[in-house]
Amino acid sequence: MQLLEKSLIVFDLDGTLTESKAPLKPDMARALAALLAHKKVAIIGGGSYKQFKNQFVGHFKRPPALFENLFLFPTTSTSFYRYRRGGWKKVYRKVLSVAEKKKIMRAFAAAFTATGYIPPKKLWGKAIEDRGSQITFSALGQKAPVKAKAAWNKKSDVRPALMKIIQKALPQFEVRRGGLTSIDVTQKGIDKAYGVRQIEKVLKISIREMVFIGDALYPGGNDAAAKKTGVQTMAVKGPRDTIAIIKKILNVR
Repeated sequence: MQLLEKSLIVFDLDGTLTESKAPLKPDMARALAALLAHKKVAIIGGGSYKQFKNQFVGHFKRPPALFENLFLFPTTSTSFYRYRRGGWKKVYRKVLSVAEKKKIMRAFAAAFTATGYIPPKKLWGKAIEDRGSQITFSALGQKAPVKAKAAWNKKSDVRPALMKIIQKALPQFEVRRGGLTSIDVTQKGIDKAYGVRQIEKVLKISIREMVFIGDALYPGGNDAAAKKTGVQTMAVKGPRDTIAIIKKILNVR
């Protein structure tokens, strides 16, 4: 099926529609509005619904009629929100149990001790966040600016060592890199492949009618698992590339 014939366009959020945890920019908002007039759009990301609101929804000021074609899948599709009767409504939300969360927190603490991890002197917000269906560690804090995260990623990325210990302690959980500074821990099997299959299930749109667009489709990237579903994928290096693809879908120069 050709790109122009796809029924649903699935976008990763961080690094694809916006810079990492940065607000949606006006040019992207305009491009998405044009796309929503013709196509259904799903947005999937590792962030919580609160993060989706702060980063995306709160900056996407468009006619409500367009929202009927927009579907939000925070925390890798373990939750789903759609626009109904004048507002965003939760369709479902799956969460970790209290016991599971405690076990994950103990694994992080043990990994920090075993590696001699010393946190940065400056943090922007909480380093560890409970997102309901996942626990996320962000080395510089949940609200760190992109420039600081990029510098840490280049010079101080200790995630491989931490993840090796955490995964050994939590064999029944999924431990993945997220963005430039994060580690996400979820129940086993919660990845972008799971996300795509959930989108297929709840929207009743077959995978062959979708295209998945993301910035981390390379081996080991947090979008790469989507390929396991057989969905057509398109890799981007950032929001500018994404806008170019949207124009291609709409056949606009």
